[in-house]
Amino acid sequence: MRTPESGSEIVVGLDLGTTKVSAVVGEVDADGITILGVGNVPCRGLRKGVVSNIEWTVRSIREAIDAAQTMAGVEISTVYAGVAGSHIRAHSSDGVCAIAGREVTRTDLDRVLEGARAIPVDADRMILHALPREYVVDNQDGIRDPIGMSGVRLQVRVNLVTAATSCVQNVVRCVERCGLHVAEVVLEPLASADAVLSDDEKEIGVAVIDIGGGTTDLLLYADGGIVHTSVIPAGGNNITNDVAAGLRTPMAEAERLKRNYGCALGRMIADDEEIEVPGVGGHAPRRVARRLLSDIIEPRVEEIFAEARRRIEETGLLEQVSSGCVLTGGAVLMEGMAECAEEILGMPVRMGFPIGVKGIVQLVQGPQYATAVGLVRYGASQLSDAAQRSHLPQQMRAAVEDTAAPAQGKSGFLNWLRAAF
Repeated sequence: MRTPESGSEIVVGLDLGTTKVSAVVGEVDADGITILGVGNVPCRGLRKGVVSNIEWTVRSIREAIDAAQTMAGVEISTVYAGVAGSHIRAHSSDGVCAIAGREVTRTDLDRVLEGARAIPVDADRMILHALPREYVVDNQDGIRDPIGMSGVRLQVRVNLVTAATSCVQNVVRCVERCGLHVAEVVLEPLASADAVLSDDEKEIGVAVIDIGGGTTDLLLYADGGIVHTSVIPAGGNNITNDVAAGLRTPMAEAERLKRNYGCALGRMIADDEEIEVPGVGGHAPRRVARRLLSDIIEPRVEEIFAEARRRIEETGLLEQVSSGCVLTGGAVLMEGMAECAEEILGMPVRMGFPIGVKGIVQLVQGPQYATAVGLVRYGASQLSDAAQRSHLPQQMRAAVEDTAAPAQGKSGFLNWLRAAF
């Protein structure tokens, strides 16, 4: 095993998906992020993004980590783990504080964000992220980065993302049983969006639809920040179940047929195309029209996109999604997905592939790796923030530590989890 070069850090993103566990190893230095290794193994230990079998999940994590560190040639000890599922909720909150010294500093930002996080939440839930929408300095709103501005009063409007404590705890427990430390638990659709979006899209307004195996995650960006997030409890596995029932074939064969021959729009398929469908329970395989497979898939895909559009309309932000929609996640690889989404959503649609990394990028080019690559990018940004804080004067760092709530802090909440349970 080699050691990182001087001035660089190893960051590992661990995507715990319903159908697979992916580990991506990145080396972070002044030149950016270099992908060193990838591990990708099937997983049956999660259901709709939530751990349902710890032993199976631990086994998949261990295999993915072993494969990634063998390819990268480094020893993995710490990971940024993703969490998703229908237990995720989003709330709006405001924070306010006085500006010390009449000029906004990073310490003031930390204090006002802690104020926004200081709201009552249910005993069985915890705050994962406080995502700033805008800052206000002395009633001047629409500010993206207030550091260096003069004023006496700083306010922030944030989206608070909360999760079920038990679900986060189970993710941490599975990772730690593999002998690894969890640097932070991160909302998976947040990581996916960061991996596939450009700054221009975030500024103009964009919707991100991440279709995984068990769930579909929806994020809306406007004016450079996240304005909405929600989870639709349906994904690629629902399509596979429909295919297995409709064609009377085993689940494994239904997944294969969906991946190789599936199409989300029946009119894209020629009438004379046929596929061979294996039988179940000893029945002989039979040949059917490929259009029949599409007729089974298309209603479920339409249902997912229709629900996504309904939720966008409910937010009242449909007109702000000016640059359209970006599709990512493993299920969007199926033929016709972008065309079907354009028809139902009524906006331009493109496929989202990971960007902003170098190295062996050919191994992480697919949308199914967007979350794992996004977790590496998130970890890199955390290292950058930590480096900036290390340059603060000692008394400022002490002020930040004193005002941070241990149960809600970015790294402290894991210790709170272990102490509470």
